[in-house]
Amino acid sequence: MLPFEEQILSDLLEDPHGGLVVLSSGLPLHSLVASLLLLHHSSAGALLLLSASDSQKPSILRSLQRLQDPNPNSSLPSELAGDLPGHQRAALYASGAAFFVTARVLVADLLVPRAPPGSISSLIILNAHRLSETSPEAFIARLLRRHSPRASVVALSDRPLPLSSGFSKPERILKSLYIKKLHLWPRFHVVVSADLEKTPPEVVDVRLPVTAAMKGVQSAALEAMGACLKELRRTNKVDVEDLTVENGLFKSFDEIVRRQLDPIWHTLGKKTKQLVNDLKTLRKLMDYLVRYDAVTFLKYLDTLRVSEGGRSVWIFAESSYKIFEFAKKRVYQVLRADGSKIIMDNKTTANKKRKVNDDNNKDKENEASCSDGGKALTNSGVMLEEVLEEAPKWKVLRELLEEIEEERKIVALREDELGVEDTRDDTGIVLVACKDERSCLQLEACITKGPHQVMREEWEKYLLGKAELHGLQKRSKKKNQDPKGFGILNGMVANGPFENTDPSSISKLENDALLAAASEISHLASEEICVGDSSGPCAIRGRSRKGRGRGRSKKTPGKGEVSVKRNKNPGDDKMIGKGYSSIEVQGTEKDAEHAADLQERPLPDATTDKAVLRRHSKDHGTSESTNAKPLPPVQFYAFESGKHILDVWKPSAIIVYHPDVAFVREIEVYKAENPSRKLKVYFLFYEDSTEVQKFEASIRRENAAFESLIRQKSLMMIPVDQDGRCIGLTSFIEPDVHGLQNSQTRKAGGRKMIEKEMQVIVDMREFMSSLPNVLHQKGMRIIPVTLEVGDYVLSPMICVERKSIMDLFQSFSSGRLYHQVETMVRYYRMPVLLIEFSHDKSFSFQSASDISDDVSPTSIISKLSLLILHFPRLRLVWSRSVHATAEIFASLKVNQDEPDETKAVRVGVPSEDGVIENDVRAENYNTSAVEFLRRLPGVTDSNYRALMDGCNSLAELVLLPIERLAELMGGQKSARVLKDFLDAKFPTLL
Repeated sequence: MLPFEEQILSDLLEDPHGGLVVLSSGLPLHSLVASLLLLHHSSAGALLLLSASDSQKPSILRSLQRLQDPNPNSSLPSELAGDLPGHQRAALYASGAAFFVTARVLVADLLVPRAPPGSISSLIILNAHRLSETSPEAFIARLLRRHSPRASVVALSDRPLPLSSGFSKPERILKSLYIKKLHLWPRFHVVVSADLEKTPPEVVDVRLPVTAAMKGVQSAALEAMGACLKELRRTNKVDVEDLTVENGLFKSFDEIVRRQLDPIWHTLGKKTKQLVNDLKTLRKLMDYLVRYDAVTFLKYLDTLRVSEGGRSVWIFAESSYKIFEFAKKRVYQVLRADGSKIIMDNKTTANKKRKVNDDNNKDKENEASCSDGGKALTNSGVMLEEVLEEAPKWKVLRELLEEIEEERKIVALREDELGVEDTRDDTGIVLVACKDERSCLQLEACITKGPHQVMREEWEKYLLGKAELHGLQKRSKKKNQDPKGFGILNGMVANGPFENTDPSSISKLENDALLAAASEISHLASEEICVGDSSGPCAIRGRSRKGRGRGRSKKTPGKGEVSVKRNKNPGDDKMIGKGYSSIEVQGTEKDAEHAADLQERPLPDATTDKAVLRRHSKDHGTSESTNAKPLPPVQFYAFESGKHILDVWKPSAIIVYHPDVAFVREIEVYKAENPSRKLKVYFLFYEDSTEVQKFEASIRRENAAFESLIRQKSLMMIPVDQDGRCIGLTSFIEPDVHGLQNSQTRKAGGRKMIEKEMQVIVDMREFMSSLPNVLHQKGMRIIPVTLEVGDYVLSPMICVERKSIMDLFQSFSSGRLYHQVETMVRYYRMPVLLIEFSHDKSFSFQSASDISDDVSPTSIISKLSLLILHFPRLRLVWSRSVHATAEIFASLKVNQDEPDETKAVRVGVPSEDGVIENDVRAENYNTSAVEFLRRLPGVTDSNYRALMDGCNSLAELVLLPIERLAELMGGQKSARVLKDFLDAKFPTLL
């Protein structure tokens, strides 16, 4: 352990009641938890770990194993599952071991109680920044203080920003957990800085310039974001200080704006609501610009154009068109057949010819001489030139890996010459850290196949997606005549003069050229592709096995058809497109042979008026495949996994592809814990980009958050009792007996009124919400059981089904709410549907102007109205917050008997004989026969009761004549339908 970690532990152990520890992001939180587990002894009682995420549990166990190296036989904490029987869980609590436990299980065990008083010695709560006064963790702390007053509660968090937001949030968390010490450990702490900067790693900062197109997209996106922020400031309903472009780069910006607007969300106009969504979209746009490749970014823009084009505000901004234009220029350009650009105005294009170098001119001359008997391409054709701009980081990543391998070889040769034995614990692994798993997979493909091959594959997927979408649109139209542009998927492109071309026709030409390129790729994918050498067998795709030359020599392309030929080296055994073979990683000299296989030219018999797809090739492609350098073993790591892997892989070099503050701290801690191990870290940044701005702003925001917490700590007031324990929030306080007697001396001689304790039976699944906690604060006794009907039982007659807003919409969609209400109506006289809103959101489904007069199947108001009409005894209750719900429950329980736990558990559950207790319908009717009767043809909700009164059984119903059935069912038609069904012969097998 590092010295500052030991200092944190000593500060925590000084106070037997525990404390709240806030660390900077990336500091070893899992190591602190493992140290607390190591110091725990079973004789003191059980130690429970609460609110640990799935990624934190393996990191804690791995750190504990590393600390237990001298004594590896020590037991590790296990999971205390909720499906274990109650007596087994009670025995585990009494054993004094350490367990991971969920809040729902622990609350129920403390309420029953299955955990014996004094059996729990410590409670460790992770992710303390998520806590509030009504959270289940605060409920557990209150119950634990009542059962085990000497138990310590330790809360830990490595997210200072959420803790600094709001009004005195750290103080409220301390009071809700009944602890009084706040320990702040930022990165700029003197002890932390001294430990981490004692043996720092060697750092190389690589700054790359962004391409011109990327810079254009970024500046246009920032301009659009500024325009949206300017429009949002005009509402006068948001704090202007938070509306800055720098804050808009972070995910928390969306939460800040929504938190301010949620209480008045139903009063806002559509434009203001859309501005909030547009800011989120633009933030993602700038993040994806530096994270993903050019084709993926263009695909994302196409989806935005379709999904948000009609209602989005930022798309109609002046700078929005630049985003789409620059994104297209990174992937392709639409040119005339002679290489000149297509302009969008009505001016002549004589002086707008595209300048090309001598090599390209020669290539075009060769293409023209080979096509249609040597005629040159005229202005009547369209050419789609592929740009396929590669990310600048891809090339630098390859160069860094080669440099690392060369340095390692040089060091090894030097040690061999000097006769020095290598005693270092150097694995030679190079760790490449990215934000997400997709980036890791793409970088791995860039190393194995080559950047150009990766871009080719993404481009082909993009074109095939365009073709598939076009085919779906054509099938959906279902027109008898051929639609405009028919035959594009077969390589047909509309031809015509391009002088004075308007924007709409340019978009049409561009779309036609993309579809023609897609048809070309789809044709090539369906042809035979040989895999292996020339003497090996061929893999036939889409047709029978034939000779490759014979299959293509007899085919003559028709008019307007696009044809492409691929140039292939004689000795190359890898094919283009789908036929490539995979290449192993770990630095063999067989690098990705990608550039030489990707040059495509028109066939000799292509006509002059055809659309030509010209492939983009690079000069260094062939040299890269022949002069490939060996690479070191590479491992990829995604930040989103949340795992701590530096101690597992022990890399000798780390390439931070996407900068992240938390991972930088993890590298510092890893190097401080291993001072003798050599470590070199490379940081890849795009110069003058939002990536650098976001990284630097995250450090400033974290420092400002800690400064705010330090000021709050200096002004914090935590009330304590005479024993030094925190009193906590003003919740359930015992009544003053003397005060009650003195105030009632004139009522019956001062006789004390016997107060009746309110009881509420709560379903086990409801303990993930905050309502049981608030009910307990109000002084009600909470009885946790597993209910088959309802969520809360307030009395023998009142049952409540609680629904949050999101759960209400989902229950209506799945039909689950109808079944739940139906069972409540069957077993309880007063079924209640409680719709609970959040206290920080608007107390309305929608604004009054949006409510229509007609019943709509998509409207939530219409669905609720139909539900009430179908179940007249159902009571609908609206609640603004959980505290309002507690008040409603208290008013509903007035003059009502307390519910019986044993009866509530048996409601809706059949016994061994199949009898369901308290079923009002089952006491008078055979419910199974009634359900069968209602499903017969001709029987409706209006006549099934008359049939039940007119006959005693289903057997008697079958024998009734048609006249009697018509009398009971109220019509000859329905009676005939039922009689025909009952008298129908059973089918026989011939």
